[in-house]
Amino acid sequence: MNTALLMLEYQNDYFPNGRIALEKSLEATAKAQLVLNAFRDKKMSVIHAQHISTQPDASYLLPCTKGADFYHTVQPVKGETIIKKHYPNSFKDTTLLNHLIKNQINHLLICGMMTHMTVDATVRAAHDLGFTCTVLHDACAARQLEFNHSIINAQQVHYAFLAALQPTYATVMSVEDYLQKTGTRVPVLEG
Repeated sequence: MNTALLMLEYQNDYFPNGRIALEKSLEATAKAQLVLNAFRDKKMSVIHAQHISTQPDASYLLPCTKGADFYHTVQPVKGETIIKKHYPNSFKDTTLLNHLIKNQINHLLICGMMTHMTVDATVRAAHDLGFTCTVLHDACAARQLEFNHSIINAQQVHYAFLAALQPTYATVMSVEDYLQKTGTRVPVLEG
């Protein structure tokens, strides 16, 4: 399989002091950094998806704001692909599909923010387009939601959306399990 690491929306607004800080975003990003470093060490394909909110009522990830910038520990480096997007589905109105086809990628290793929005929408779309997907659950983060006058805590939201993805849409595993399965040494964290 030809694998690419798809890093979804590791952007400042999702972190402490951001406009919509997610629960455990720092922990998830530390895990993502391990995989990112492993892919960089092996010179494997890395794709960063950056959401720029363009809807009139948007309140976060706004154009030309620090909140829309990539988080400092997982910033793209030269040679890595950046996909700018405006919808939860990272394929909708972007160059992602063409990039994957051009580079003969057939397996996506996916992690990012938010589990219940962009991760879910992108995994389902990727599967429907014929890609094999693996989601790194501990490198993703969610936030609490409200439904029918009930608060659903972030961990329950995270777990429910991941549970719904497997086994039909993706294999879901931890970063540690993925690195062990692929025989990858655990790289040292930067920053």
